[in-house]
Amino acid sequence: MSNLEKYNAIFTEVFGADAASLGDSFAKENVPEWDSVHQLNLVSLAEDAFDIMLDPEDIMAFTSYGKGLEIIRNQGVEL
Repeated sequence: MSNLEKYNAIFTEVFGADAASLGDSFAKENVPEWDSVHQLNLVSLAEDAFDIMLDPEDIMAFTSYGKGLEIIRNQGVEL
């Protein structure tokens, strides 16, 4: 499984979203289910999947599919 597939699987697990619906518009302001609990689940699963540790600023900024990609790439993970 590629890193991008792992990343997509995290969103599928947390939100029950279809991989085809994931993209730049999949964001806190557009997804009614997106709350602090879901956001922390995303962060926790991403940290486990990619063996990284995000700082508090990154955790707070992880508010969309696209922003999450950027944050994880900044940790040196190729997606």
